[in-house]
Amino acid sequence: MTMAPPVRGPAPRGWHYPRVVAHRGGGILAPENTLAGMDAAVFHGHVAVEFDVMLAGDDVPVLMHDDVLGRTVAGSGRIADLPSDELTMKDAGSWLAPRFALARVPRYVEAVAWLRQKGVWMNVEIKPSPGVEVATGEIVGRMTQAMFAGVDDVASKPLISSFSVDALLAARRTAPDIPRAFLLSQVSADWQTQLEAVDAIALHCNHRHLTPDLAAQVKAAGYGLFCYTVNEPDRARELLQWGVDAFCTDRIDLIGPGFI
Repeated sequence: MTMAPPVRGPAPRGWHYPRVVAHRGGGILAPENTLAGMDAAVFHGHVAVEFDVMLAGDDVPVLMHDDVLGRTVAGSGRIADLPSDELTMKDAGSWLAPRFALARVPRYVEAVAWLRQKGVWMNVEIKPSPGVEVATGEIVGRMTQAMFAGVDDVASKPLISSFSVDALLAARRTAPDIPRAFLLSQVSADWQTQLEAVDAIALHCNHRHLTPDLAAQVKAAGYGLFCYTVNEPDRARELLQWGVDAFCTDRIDLIGPGFI
C-alpha cells in the first residue's frame, strides 16, 4: 500500500488524523482526563485521544473538564481558585472505581509527554473557566507551540479545538503552527463564516444535530468533519457514510481504532 506523504507547512483544510478518537482518554472504562484513562485507550489499541485543558489558579494548564470540583475530582471549589500543585494531588479516579484511587489530575505538559512517548495523537480541547478564555487560549497555545517546535508534519501535531472563539483566536496568536478546529453543538447557518474567523481546518459538532445535507456542505467546502460523542457502531457507520471523517467515542472497547 502506498502511504500518503507527510503534510508539511501550514495546515490545509481537511482531516489529517485518525478516524477513531478516545473521548477524554478512557471513555467509560477509566477516569476521564487522567493518565489512567490514556493508558486504557492505549491498552485497547487506540492511537488518538481527546482531552480537555483548563488553567489552574496559578495559570498552569491541567487536564480538566468541569470548572468546579466534585464530579470527577474530590473536593469543592473552583479550578480557577486552586493552584496546580494542590490540584495534581487530588483523587481523580475513585468516583469511577476504587481501583483508580491513585489517579491524579495531570498537568498538560505531563500528559503531552506521556502521549508522545506512546506515539498517540491528541485533540486538545481548550476548556476555559468562565472569564479566562483569552488567557487559557494564549497559555495553552504558547506551550503547545513550544512542545511541538520542529515538528513539520501536520498529522504529527495536535489539533486544538474549542467552543470558545476568544480562546481559539488567542491560540492562533501564540500557536500559529498548530491547527485549530471549531466546536459547535448545533451547526448554525453561518458555520463557514465562524470557521473562517478562527482559521479552522475542521468543524467538530454533536452528531445528534448533524444531517446528511450539513455533512455534505462541510465536506464540499473542504473542511474536516468530526463528531462527538459516538458510542453505537451502527451510528458510527451511518456518519461515516455521510462523509464524516472521524469521531470520538466513550466505548473504546467496542469501537476500536480500525473501525469501518
